[in-house]
Amino acid sequence: MYRFFALGLVVCSCFGLAVLAAPAGNNKSATTSAEPRNGVVQCANLIYGNNKTSVCYSPKFLEQLQQETNIVTNHEFSPIRLDSAELYQFPYAVMTGEGAFTLTKAQRDNLHDYLTNGGFLVASAGCSSGEWSESFRAEIKKVFPDVEMVKLELSHPIFHSVYEIDRLAKNKGHGDAHLEGLEIDGKIVAVFSSDGLNDTANAGGKCCCCGGDEIRNARQINVNLLAYALTH
Repeated sequence: MYRFFALGLVVCSCFGLAVLAAPAGNNKSATTSAEPRNGVVQCANLIYGNNKTSVCYSPKFLEQLQQETNIVTNHEFSPIRLDSAELYQFPYAVMTGEGAFTLTKAQRDNLHDYLTNGGFLVASAGCSSGEWSESFRAEIKKVFPDVEMVKLELSHPIFHSVYEIDRLAKNKGHGDAHLEGLEIDGKIVAVFSSDGLNDTANAGGKCCCCGGDEIRNARQINVNLLAYALTH
């Protein structure tokens, strides 16, 4: 059902402090008060565009990963601005929302540097928002004009890192979903879902599925994605 108990301690020791080396010349001031703790994997929920963000992405997978492996995680996201140097303290970031958006040049530049210096991004269309998906596709093309996102086949290691996943079923049963990946130097550094990996029903607050057709086994997929990001 799941793998790696021994790897977790090694992974956490690598990502406990400032997990990524910010590119030379990146002197943007930090804009949040998050303080990553030694030996604990921290995950960011991005603030982007014109202060766009979403709380409707369940962090339950962070606790579940810790239960299934030796990887120690902070069980909550930290809100981090996409154009902040503080982003480099987080090995893993979630970007979600609904409706159209546009990134600033500073945000595009920082996202490029983050993903080419060891960071990992999961982009998920909240409520299966078509406008959000179109905006993300347009923006990631501006960030990496020479790289195409490709469909990730179920044989990819992402689907076998902790859980063995052989299907991405949608909540409403309208066929199967798929994920797309952006590969840099032989490694997937960003994963995109137009259907949604938000696990909205477990996000708390006033979140709901909003008529979208999210991926049913999103939590297990999110566990696998974080495990993959930490071990590749």
